[in-house]
Amino acid sequence: MAIEAVRGDITKQEVDAIVNAANQALAGGGGVDGAIHRAAGMAQLRAACDALGGCPTGEAKATPGFNLRAQWIIHAVGPRWRGGGHGEAELLASCYRRSLVVAAELGARSIAFPAISTGVYGYPAADAAAVAISTVRSVLASTPLGIELVRLVAFGDATYQLYLELLADP
Repeated sequence: MAIEAVRGDITKQEVDAIVNAANQALAGGGGVDGAIHRAAGMAQLRAACDALGGCPTGEAKATPGFNLRAQWIIHAVGPRWRGGGHGEAELLASCYRRSLVVAAELGARSIAFPAISTGVYGYPAADAAAVAISTVRSVLASTPLGIELVRLVAFGDATYQLYLELLADP
């Protein structure tokens, strides 16, 4: 199993599943969420998300990938940053953990994550990257999920550099 960082567009990743940084309504907002909805096919993905009935913070639910290269989209709802004293780290870790479990249940062997909660939800990028990498490492080391590749996709260079630094430190 491998964990790698890339700089790029999550909608173009050639993996079995991509993770969407979703809102609780799974309504296709801005940022990563809007980009995934547009690339997958707005009407189809909206109908599939509506059928799921929303998703609580810290959880993850799946839909087909529709027009994406990925077969599935796993919608994970990250926490809004409120200073760090309101369980944000635990909720963010839960997003990564639940996404990996959902991916494994679908039979995915590769998955790509965006930097969940770091956009409009305001989570500090360095803290979010640390939670992402420590959670993914912990889950993959402790649970036989059958996932062979976890790709952390950074839209910007600063997040990409954070991932590289953290991945270099075992």
